[in-house]
Amino acid sequence: MKEKDKTPLSKREIEARLHQMLERSIISEDVIDVFDAMGIKRPEISILSEEFLKEVQEMKQKNLAVEMLKKLLEGNIKTMEKRNLVKSEKFSERLTKALNKYRNQALTNAEVIEELIRMAHDIKKMHEEEAELGLSDDEIAFYDALTADDIVKELMEDETLKKIAHELTLAIRNNITIDWSVRKSAQASMRRVIKRLLSKYDYPPDQALKALNIVMRQAEKMAGNVYEEVIWSDSVAEEPGKFTTD
Repeated sequence: MKEKDKTPLSKREIEARLHQMLERSIISEDVIDVFDAMGIKRPEISILSEEFLKEVQEMKQKNLAVEMLKKLLEGNIKTMEKRNLVKSEKFSERLTKALNKYRNQALTNAEVIEELIRMAHDIKKMHEEEAELGLSDDEIAFYDALTADDIVKELMEDETLKKIAHELTLAIRNNITIDWSVRKSAQASMRRVIKRLLSKYDYPPDQALKALNIVMRQAEKMAGNVYEEVIWSDSVAEEPGKFTTD
């Protein structure tokens, strides 16, 4: 049987409780910025603390706990999206699936809370692993673009992937122009730069087209532009498995 709260809270009550809880714990930079503006001391955490997660898990009002975790994770993913396309899409998809199952009653309150807490733990682990890479945020974003297909890590040395990420960052910074995201000639030039760099390091050809697409999208993020699917549908029409540097 699906568990039900005895006294469900109204939307206004949920918002009021969320505001109170957000004054005590933070995971997203968006929330942190708000606290800076209010002159409140910033907590020494980058994501939900274990103490806070335990408190949320033990809350009697489970619908409030779900709403709180949802809001905080969405804020964290929104911040992540500004710098890392691959990881933000991964966590966004995961959050959406969990919430859809919850709304369709495929998950109980307790089960969805457990899943959202696992997501919080995984985001924290992600940050720890990023720190160990010794790369800048842009380099990490391109490293993730290069390794979006898991098999790439099996086919290439990690240090080589780091080198490609570093050189991609430099090359893209040096080749980004104000209008490169809307002019086909500029797009083609950028693609050639990326493709030649991938070929230089013998990047697996069967995975190269996927990497090119993601790197191009990440490059646009890097340039501060908004990605539009229609732009790339015409500009990246290479046939899978036939990746050339022309």
